[in-house]
Amino acid sequence: MTGIVTPFPLRAPGQVGFERAELTRILDLYGRMVAAGHWKDYAIQMGRDAAVFAAFRRAAERPEFRVEKRPALRNRQGMWALVNEAGAVLKRGHELGPVLAPVERRLMKLVED
Repeated sequence: MTGIVTPFPLRAPGQVGFERAELTRILDLYGRMVAAGHWKDYAIQMGRDAAVFAAFRRAAERPEFRVEKRPALRNRQGMWALVNEAGAVLKRGHELGPVLAPVERRLMKLVED
């Protein structure tokens, strides 16, 4: 028998998730917003197309902000998006930090008051 190498079939991942550093960054911001008394709850949803972190002012309502990771958009406008309560995209980009910047600025205003 000769040495025939059969390539391993490549599959797309079945679920999009957050990497540890990404989730740490998001949860750090969430914790600071909780300490400021603004956010009370969060939810994480991981699906085939996107991973979503949603932050709530109170439980059982629409999230105030959603941080979405959509790897399919990586080569276009960026895989990260910050979405407001009405569903409008506030910021989109290739890096998480700049996408979270509007919420960081809001936190600064909350702390100064």
